[in-house]
Amino acid sequence: MPSGWRSIARRAILGFAAALSLGAAAARATPYLVVDAGSGQVLLQNEATAPWYPASLTKLMTVYVALSAVRSGKLTLDTPLIMSARAARMPPSKMGFRPGTEVTLDNALKMLMVKSPNDVAVMVAEGVSGSVEAFADEMNAAGQRLGLRESHFVNPNGLHNPAHVSSARDMALIAGALLREFPDHAGLFDIGAIELGNRYIPNHNGLLGRYPGADGMKTGFTCPAGFNIVASASRSGRRLIVVVLGAPTARSRNVEAAELFDRGFAMSGGGGSLESLPPGSGAAPNMRADVCLHRSAALIAAAEEEGLGDSSQGDAAMPANPLMALFGQAAAARTELPRGRIRFDPVPVYIGPAPGWNGPALGPQQTAGEAAAGASEKADAAPTVRHHRSRRHLSVKSVHHRATVTKARKLTPAKKLMTAKTR
Repeated sequence: MPSGWRSIARRAILGFAAALSLGAAAARATPYLVVDAGSGQVLLQNEATAPWYPASLTKLMTVYVALSAVRSGKLTLDTPLIMSARAARMPPSKMGFRPGTEVTLDNALKMLMVKSPNDVAVMVAEGVSGSVEAFADEMNAAGQRLGLRESHFVNPNGLHNPAHVSSARDMALIAGALLREFPDHAGLFDIGAIELGNRYIPNHNGLLGRYPGADGMKTGFTCPAGFNIVASASRSGRRLIVVVLGAPTARSRNVEAAELFDRGFAMSGGGGSLESLPPGSGAAPNMRADVCLHRSAALIAAAEEEGLGDSSQGDAAMPANPLMALFGQAAAARTELPRGRIRFDPVPVYIGPAPGWNGPALGPQQTAGEAAAGASEKADAAPTVRHHRSRRHLSVKSVHHRATVTKARKLTPAKKLMTAKTR
């Protein structure tokens, strides 16, 4: 073989090996799942039961528990919830409401699904269950009923905690339960934007308005989790749910989800049910070095929040699985996602109680331990309070009395005499 042809053949072999390596690396790096929402059949999956940090995908379970509480009569969608100091301290993304602000559950859930505010998630948890910890217990109890295996929740917003984990399979189960059990509330997940006063707030889901038939559901991002999405789309009366975890950018997450939808809609049969997938094991990987190395997490999150994540370059040039492109085995024509901003007709939301509401507003409640500690502190302080009230009758005067006594202790004998003469 001439040397020139040998060189070309060698480069082709090396390129083939590189594609194989890249395909294997991509498969290892990003768990994904495509499931038929109607039949529950798994169409495509890769490491769908691997433990993973869900980030704000958690808020799908938060909505599930909140809607379950409404269904049981514990509260209504018009019930006002109170922003606590704890909720207001949550890091962004957040609405930034001051402690004491009231927001109806209906408006809170719309904000949660569009802007993904961490402060509102805590407000919902405290309003529904009295505390974040009690709400997390309800999340885990609901997870057991739904058959989740890899999930354990410790908060309602998905802020990073090593013990807060899930999987692609479990997230698909939550998404399916929301669509199946609360069909009247499916509109929560496809809101393109909300409007609060003069604020226009777009959804983070880059498939809405870009992928034909996309109708929900939720995105999530932290450096340890990478860019995650649970998405649903409908075509010809058939609805699919796609989960992508650990993508390196918002754009690559959206492109991979679109390609998985394309492949799923081109398939007619599946490979078993979600329940038949083998359980996952091990610890969730930390994607910080892959996702946020040399990049500011705050800037990355802000880019996604403002809808600029779609402007990432270079990550949409190759399909999620390079081997399919190499061998021409793509299951369907690839849907190209348009770039740039999309203007949606916003859904109006507001703060404050619903017009005509006469019921209570719900907020954090004291735990038994906190109540006991508070009672103990009051008991310890009671003799002093009774002593001052017996002499001054009013708490304001008792404070003045204590201040006067303290000041008198610091006066010299001569100054005490002068002070007594001026009274």
